[in-house]
Amino acid sequence: MIPSLPRPAWLRASTVVYGVLFFAFLFLPLAVVAVFAFNDAPYPAPPWNGFTLDWFLGGADGPRRGLFADTALLGSLWTSVVVACWVTLLSVLAGTANAFLIERTQFRGKQALSMLMLAPLVIPGVILGISILALASRVANLADDLWGLELEFLRPGLPLVVLGQFAYIASIATLTISARLKRFDITLEEAAYNLGASRFAVLTTITLPYLQPALIGAAAISFLMSFENFNTTLMLVGSDAPLTVMMYGRMREGATPVLNAVSLFLMVASAILALTLLKRASAPQER
Repeated sequence: MIPSLPRPAWLRASTVVYGVLFFAFLFLPLAVVAVFAFNDAPYPAPPWNGFTLDWFLGGADGPRRGLFADTALLGSLWTSVVVACWVTLLSVLAGTANAFLIERTQFRGKQALSMLMLAPLVIPGVILGISILALASRVANLADDLWGLELEFLRPGLPLVVLGQFAYIASIATLTISARLKRFDITLEEAAYNLGASRFAVLTTITLPYLQPALIGAAAISFLMSFENFNTTLMLVGSDAPLTVMMYGRMREGATPVLNAVSLFLMVASAILALTLLKRASAPQER
């Protein structure tokens, strides 16, 4: 149908209904979680019993220990941040190198290598975690038996969690950066070389500034995917549990509105991060 022509009433109505149902499906559960983080009841679900801040500010010694007094929960939150930062750093570095390898070099088997980079994206997280755990444990046992080396980073723990998440998040970072690099006008670099610029100067003053939006986007995606990861992390975690594993354990023991408070805190933090990235992305256009 031509957009300029008037649409039938039933089509306009169905479009509105579809939009309302779609966004209700997306945001209604989040709204319920946010509202019942302030519910004055020992359970995280309806009915509403009144407003309270106990699930955020409750003392550690009181009957309702709030989020900011729950040292175990805050520790798991910090653990997730540390893991996500390491995964983000490794993924962006590897993704940038992979992008240049795919887009700037020609070699036999390049297409096959590009396809193999996508393989971790179609492997279930549980299978990926079990596979990495089995391989790491076998290598650690072999090193211990042959040379007496105790490779602790190959045992279940945070280093192995970082490696497990990096195994597939790096592929997403590669795709994000490659898509930007593919659109780069190579004649800009050639002109700089003709004017006497060094390879390092061209990289730092022309290529990387052009890739900056993709690098920021890849970093944001890598951080968020690492932070929310559960399946792979559960298979590789040791004694220091990240937030997703900690919340899973709390849910099995019996959920309280503290978990709603954590969810609301993360939603606000994610919204602030998204708005910051959008502002940075629009800043060059304003200039």
